Amino acid sequence: MNWFDRIFHRDKLYGDLSEEIRLHLEERKEQLVAAGMSAEEAEREARRAFGNRTLVEERSREVWRWPWIESISGDVRFAMRQLRRSPGFTVAAVVTLALAIGANAVVFSIMNAFLLRPLNVPHAESLFAVFRPDGDSAESYPDYVDLRDRTHSFDGLIAYEVLTVGLDTGSNASRTWAEEASGNYFDAMGLQPYLGRFFHASDENGSNSAPYIVLTYAYWHSHFQADQGVVGRVVQLNKHPFTVIGVGPKDFHGTLLFFHPDFFTPIVNHPALAGEDLTTRGNRWVFMVMGHLKPGVTQAQAIADLNATGAYLEKNYSKDESKMQFKLGRPSLYGDYLGKPVREFMTGLTLLSGLILLAACANLGSLFAARAADRSREVALRLALGASRRRILRGLFTEAVLIALAGGALGLAGSVVLLHGLSVWQPIPRWPIQLAVNPDWRVYGFALLMALTSALLFGSVPVRQVLQTSPYEVVKAGSSARLGRRLTFRDVLLIVQIALCAVLVTSSMVALRGLARSLHGNFGFRVENAMLVDTDLSMAGYVGDKITPMQKRMIEAVGAIPGVESVALADQVPLGDTSNDTPIFTESTSDLKISNAAATPLLYRISPDYFRASGTTLLSGRSFTTQDDKDSPNVAIVNPVFARKIFGSTEKAIGGFFKTKDGVRTQVVGIVETGKYASLTEDPKPAIFIPLEQSPSSATSMIVRSVRDPQQLDAAIRIKLRDLDRGLPVFIQTRFKELDAMLFGPRMATLSLGVLGLMGAMLSITGIFGMAAYTVSKRLRELGIRIALGAQRREVLLAALARPLKFLAFGSAAGLLLGVLGGRVLAFIVSQATPRDPLVLGGVVLAMLLLGLVATWIPAQRALSVDPLALLREE
Repeated sequence: MNWFDRIFHRDKLYGDLSEEIRLHLEERKEQLVAAGMSAEEAEREARRAFGNRTLVEERSREVWRWPWIESISGDVRFAMRQLRRSPGFTVAAVVTLALAIGANAVVFSIMNAFLLRPLNVPHAESLFAVFRPDGDSAESYPDYVDLRDRTHSFDGLIAYEVLTVGLDTGSNASRTWAEEASGNYFDAMGLQPYLGRFFHASDENGSNSAPYIVLTYAYWHSHFQADQGVVGRVVQLNKHPFTVIGVGPKDFHGTLLFFHPDFFTPIVNHPALAGEDLTTRGNRWVFMVMGHLKPGVTQAQAIADLNATGAYLEKNYSKDESKMQFKLGRPSLYGDYLGKPVREFMTGLTLLSGLILLAACANLGSLFAARAADRSREVALRLALGASRRRILRGLFTEAVLIALAGGALGLAGSVVLLHGLSVWQPIPRWPIQLAVNPDWRVYGFALLMALTSALLFGSVPVRQVLQTSPYEVVKAGSSARLGRRLTFRDVLLIVQIALCAVLVTSSMVALRGLARSLHGNFGFRVENAMLVDTDLSMAGYVGDKITPMQKRMIEAVGAIPGVESVALADQVPLGDTSNDTPIFTESTSDLKISNAAATPLLYRISPDYFRASGTTLLSGRSFTTQDDKDSPNVAIVNPVFARKIFGSTEKAIGGFFKTKDGVRTQVVGIVETGKYASLTEDPKPAIFIPLEQSPSSATSMIVRSVRDPQQLDAAIRIKLRDLDRGLPVFIQTRFKELDAMLFGPRMATLSLGVLGLMGAMLSITGIFGMAAYTVSKRLRELGIRIALGAQRREVLLAALARPLKFLAFGSAAGLLLGVLGGRVLAFIVSQATPRDPLVLGGVVLAMLLLGLVATWIPAQRALSVDPLALLREE
């Protein structure tokens, strides 16, 4: 008999065995009858001689089968029968675990995508980016070349820049995202093209020497319909002809995890695409420099190598270079600039989701303990009949595992749907950002681990109960045993659960209030009734002297639209996609080395009427006029932070002079209010504004202030600009919508904490409800006696619910205190988030009171409806 027959043909084997025994007994009976016994005596003698038939069958079966499989199968069948008898309990437990495990699976999947999953390039573990000590990765192109050629720790340093480009395939110009990469980019990464070829270092022979593009696989599919003949096709980039030479690998989207460019082009084409000279050493426009460390080279050795090159550059180019110290970071999350806050946020989110799971386990542990108490008579009888405590505990753990697996499967299914939605979501439409958070084997394994760990945690709560159960005492005391007054393990679990809920509710309210304040805070400009039109005139071929006249025509055309109150231009706007700074020197400084700079304020080039269009308050002095052009003396408008830093006070700033890095004296003619420039959580920063005509730029952000409907105004602006030049791609949105990028983090933090807070509240309600219901159930006899003796409703409620309500008060106070302490961390993510807000504190207290009211309402009604006569009849 093989093992397959033993496992899967057991019923037939058992039937054959029973038949064999029956035939044996019949044969023996016939022999005894032949020897002279009566039929009845022969049957009794045959059975007596054979022995215990059931025992013989059982021992035979143990020889044939694997007993542990049969035992587990029996436990599973028994556990399923027990769970079917309590459908309410089963559904509540499964849903509770599904929520908790689903939330943890989502959080882990996001952490897996951002922090654990390496870049999709060979040997990603040895890929490091070069950063300055302040976390900035930008370098000038000459600096990149020197770092590449003078350092020996990397297996080929590469560089890239990201910019918007006008792409014209012959039908219509569109705004696209290009990644300008050094010629050794693909070779150093060890990548192979899907179609055609990549560009190489040998293709680069000076400025604009390699007019090639390599399409990403996704853009090739979406905009070229996966045309196999695309290689060799000539397209226009910013009105310059470029040849498509290949298509990138299917799963390669660049070296930033969530930023997916449309195509790659050699970085030596930057002068043609951006109008900037490659040889300018002080212009740090290269976004990132990175490379694979050579085998055996440590990070410390590589940093020392880079610093040696930095010292050389400082010595030989002191006018343009200073503080050239370096550190290494991971390129995938932009080093510490994005990586650090993302890691901190994910750590906090992981901790909170873990607390949710712990709260769910505490809740289920309490319910399991209460259920075990309700089944105490059954357990006692089973013990009295000879069942082992080990077998009873194994049955309880089997129930826990079944619930955990069902909850885990349900939660994982929900999380997969949610993660798929997140993966195709584009949170900031003007940026090619995709959150590729689809689950992989790590997520599935994590969910299974969470389910089994949860089963172990909440399934072990009633272990002590079962081990200490005395069949005699239970049968003697009956099911109406009194509750103990001492603090039990279940009570501690419930208090911890309530405290966790209060932490989550506090954190979510702190984040919500902070987000509300951010949306209505003072940015230094007004977002109401303002539209923003982003473009770059170089996309349509406007360079040099063609830029300023076109910008004037744009202002005149859009300003003529009915309902438009004011129109202005800037090369960039505060809280926009980019922020440029510049070194500034005092008027008395003669040696204009970068190290002698008095300040490095943010720089904005603006047209007249900018402050009226943007809604920025002019505090003193004057605004720019049309007379502030290239032929007039250089002037600037500064904010109070800059004025105090350079001149000592705002009063001294008006009429004062400072020098720019090229030695030009610039006079301050006005002071404007300080705003937010790079982020919502930044400290006040110095900023200067200079006339756009005195420092022309093709980068053009048009601010249009009007009370007209945004959609109608959008269409009118497009018509006007199309009439000026049909080949100029533009991106139009409201000024408020443009803040999506800045508000993305706070919104996600608020949403995440809100969801977790809601889940915590639901878990607390079920936990308090379970505790209150269990208390009332166990004290029904006592409550009935109290009512029979004339107790008032208030006294009955106090007797029934005092203990759960005490736990609610204690847990809420502890959670509120922890939430206030944890709220300080949120201030780094959500602007103006503070736990000391009276509305937050009051809201938390009110929320916890409502939770207590909802959770104890049904048990309270049951306590008040106790009928003493009915109880006496039952006794």
